[in-house]
Formats: sequence, C-alpha cells, structure tokens
Amino acid sequence: MTTTVETPTLPPAANSARALLPYEPQSASAARRLVRTTLRAWGLDDLVEAGELIVSELAGNAAKTGCRRKMTVTVERITERCVRISVRDGSRSLPRLIDAGLAAVSGRGMALVHHLTGGHWGVTLESFGKTVHADLRTRAPGPA
Repeated sequence: MTTTVETPTLPPAANSARALLPYEPQSASAARRLVRTTLRAWGLDDLVEAGELIVSELAGNAAKTGCRRKMTVTVERITERCVRISVRDGSRSLPRLIDAGLAAVSGRGMALVHHLTGGHWGVTLESFGKTVHADLRTRAPGPA
C-alpha cells in the first residue's frame, strides 16, 4: 500500500504547517518534505538539514508505536529565529535518551535530537497520547 501525502505550499506569512500521516515508515519521507518546504518558505534554509533529521527521528518513533490512527506532524514558527517541530502520536510511552554503545545498531535517535536542539526538546502527555517537540534556532546574525 502506498500512501501519498501532499505537502502544502505555504504563503510567506503562515506561522505553521501541519500534516496528518499514517503510522508507516514511509511517513518519515512526507514529514521531511513538510519540514523542508516550510523552512524554505520561511527563508530558514540553514535549519533544513537538522529539521529533516529531527522530524525523521520523531516520525520514525511514532510509526513504531503500533497506533492505528494518524500521527500529526507540525512545524511552527515560534520566533523569528526559532521553530518548533512536533509529532503527536497515540502512545503515552515516553522517548528517552539512552547511552547506546558503539556496537548498538539503534538507540541514538533522541541523543541526536538532543544534540541538534541543544537540549531544547520535550514531551507533553495528553489524554490519548503525547506530543514530542524539538526547538531549532538559527544562528544570530553576525556583524555586517
């Protein structure tokens, strides 16, 4: 089964973009496309690579929960220099930072999110699930 998700084209003034995606591994690709399109529309090209890595991890984790409804991927412009990428899923199981050894084949994803955001990520528990968010900041403009 192939799922097609359209990524919205955003007007420059939009402060957020959202997509409902199925709990499938392929949804990570649609989530990356949403982040890439949104950040570029906002002129935040320097955040695209990190944003794609973050949303891949969060959407991938959500896809593993076994939920049957759709996950919600959101990109929000918090300030001129900060965006929040979040994924809501139907599981109340919390992500955790683990010390994956050098030989581990998985388990490093949330450590990567932690590193890319400078520790600016978190989880909000909800009645039926949770939202995991990660905040990315652009570099301060340098002297002219």
